[in-house]
Amino acid sequence: AGMRGILGPGINRMNIYTVRQATEGLARFMDTQGEETKRRGVAIAYDSRHQSPEFAMEAAKTLAHHNIPSYVFESLRPTPELSFAVRHLKTFAGIMVTASHNPAAYNGYKVYGEDGGQMPPADADALTKYVREVSNPLKVEVLSDDEAEHSGLITIIGEEVDAAYLEEIKAVTIDHELVETMGKDLKLVYTPLHGTGKMLGERALKQAGFEQFVLVPEQAVADPDFTTVKSPNPEEHSAFEYAMRLGEKEGADLLIATDPDADRLGAAVRLPNGSYEVLTGNQIGALFAQYILEAHQSRGTLPENAAVLKSIVSSELPTAIAEHYGATMFNVLTGFKFIAEKIQQFEEDHSHTFMFGFEESYGYLVKPFVRDKDAIQALLLLAEVAAYYKKQGKTLYDGLQTIFET
Repeated sequence: AGMRGILGPGINRMNIYTVRQATEGLARFMDTQGEETKRRGVAIAYDSRHQSPEFAMEAAKTLAHHNIPSYVFESLRPTPELSFAVRHLKTFAGIMVTASHNPAAYNGYKVYGEDGGQMPPADADALTKYVREVSNPLKVEVLSDDEAEHSGLITIIGEEVDAAYLEEIKAVTIDHELVETMGKDLKLVYTPLHGTGKMLGERALKQAGFEQFVLVPEQAVADPDFTTVKSPNPEEHSAFEYAMRLGEKEGADLLIATDPDADRLGAAVRLPNGSYEVLTGNQIGALFAQYILEAHQSRGTLPENAAVLKSIVSSELPTAIAEHYGATMFNVLTGFKFIAEKIQQFEEDHSHTFMFGFEESYGYLVKPFVRDKDAIQALLLLAEVAAYYKKQGKTLYDGLQTIFET
């Protein structure tokens, strides 16, 4: 459930009135769920785009008018951290103000359910019905700034949730010994493409023991105009121009880019001739599946009911990899919410243990403390995979060739 559009006046654009309309719909939906649901409230985060902080506060003030508390991040944060915050704070819903990797003229608004996943179709349809009933977005009532401040309904959050997320992400690293020894040697260039990834990405890498990473300085600054790129999309070769220049200068083993809201990750690997090649989402997915299953099997920690999840349009190579390790591959419809739904099902019926989920559109999830694609988790794991091959005197490019050959 959500909307995305060009910023500007009008009912089909992103502005404070369309944000109020969407939030009024959510508030009315929550009104029907009873007082206990309302008391749990809503977590709200936003990215580096134009008007993102304003839209987040408009949403909070709209909810406050319905006596619904909200927990608003003090500054920009990644989408996966919003998913985590919903679970961590046990709120009923979450709102993420972002247009992901769209151009600078866009913004957007996504609603998350209580499991931390994007709302599944049935709930999204129910919510949409309430939003549509808000006939005049100009007349939606909100608390004034002054009323909001004194209402006690809007709580500003930040470091406590960051710290809790960073504690959970420690479990993404499988071979701590490897990271401890090779983390000092692996040369990594990371660009958050003017977005939110720097917030947690830098801290996660340092915490794990990766010491030789360099941020692309021009792109480590949050910039709603994404000045240095045509499109802040890590799927596109052009997004790596600055990283490639820096990588060549630093002799980097690996280049990583995350999109503005840090839910998608792209990477470029060093070729034998010293230049860099941008990987596809399917190639990264195969590297992850291979490493996760191999690392757990060699440690004796691979569960008998291990499961890997992917969208139906993603490559079948990870399916062959999963079969090789005795894991089950599940195909789901396109959209990470369907991967999140399956994880929830496994948790409830204990039929399988989730090991990894991915979509070819550069979305990956390693540990289910988040229920959406998480480029911060992927950043950390890809650094570990690169360290694993580096220890053998290989690059990620060599690693891919090995996977293709076997």
